[in-house]
Amino acid sequence: MTATVPAPAGRRGATAPDGRPGHESTAARLHRASRQRLLPLGVLLLALAVVGAVSVALGARAVDATDILAALGGSTDGFGPAAVASRIPRTLLAMLAGAALALSGAVMQGVTRNPLADPGILGVTTGASLAVVIGIAWFGLTAASSYLWVAILGAGGTAALVYTLGSLGRGGATPLKLTLAGAATGAALTSFISAVVLPRSDIGNSVRSWQVGGVGGGTFASLQQMAPFLLAGTVLCLLSARGLNSLALGDELAAGLGEHVGVLRAVASLGAVVLCGAATAVTGPIGFVGLVVPHACRLLCGPDHRWLLPLSALGGAVLLTAADVLGRLVARPDELDVGIVTALLGAPFFLAIVRRRKTAAL
Repeated sequence: MTATVPAPAGRRGATAPDGRPGHESTAARLHRASRQRLLPLGVLLLALAVVGAVSVALGARAVDATDILAALGGSTDGFGPAAVASRIPRTLLAMLAGAALALSGAVMQGVTRNPLADPGILGVTTGASLAVVIGIAWFGLTAASSYLWVAILGAGGTAALVYTLGSLGRGGATPLKLTLAGAATGAALTSFISAVVLPRSDIGNSVRSWQVGGVGGGTFASLQQMAPFLLAGTVLCLLSARGLNSLALGDELAAGLGEHVGVLRAVASLGAVVLCGAATAVTGPIGFVGLVVPHACRLLCGPDHRWLLPLSALGGAVLLTAADVLGRLVARPDELDVGIVTALLGAPFFLAIVRRRKTAAL
């Protein structure tokens, strides 16, 4: 007599391709995974709407619903509607800059296979800042459009330098070497910024204020100027999502799967650099958004970059907008620049990641 082995328990009603009950089909698993990823997407969209509304409503001057509706209708008559009207571009700038920095960080982590990669930690934002400061001090740049081009060039040159330094020696560009190279390069470039700014009393105050990082100076004109760069960088990053999944398996396996590893790295890195440079040119250097957000989003959707990149963009928009609101509330009627708030939030997170990786290595 032949014994019957019971099939493993599965989802109720699921069947295997061979018709046996108790097994979940591949299509059912993919459908369930998509539903699980759509939930955080919806939550982030709702959170973005909430923090956006709060950002428009809260500030040094109290406003009511009438003022908000009047400002949304285009009226600036009266102090209330005028205050709301000034907060709308500020809110949009926080959303766009946060999305750009988070998306840039997620792509940098994928390209370098370094979970500690971040535009700030790798020195890329500092390179963009140095380029802008040199342009202001030595070449008399004043237009925001020129800031954008100069910042992107500075960010790109710094990214290439850090990757070259991190690739030297045995083992190539390891995560530890890239992090150390980025930290050393960032420290050196910060010293250069001080050397350029200190002798120039005429630009010292404005440059130092810009270096803190903030979105208070957001205008519709600056948004229009940075929008094409953000769009181009976002498209390049999203087009690289599938390739980044292959790259996570290693260069050899990625090449075996048909990916042109060099081209993939170049395109993805260009998108990340454009996003970081454009955001830095308008807001100043803002750190830790590109580190914190991708790590949090991986907990929600896993390592698949096709989901990770869009969720990181939404998460970055939520984080930076919320940080800007928090900076306005804690120092009311004054305000705390958003770059300070993100540093206070991100530094403990960075230390926790380093400690966890060190413990895992032991």
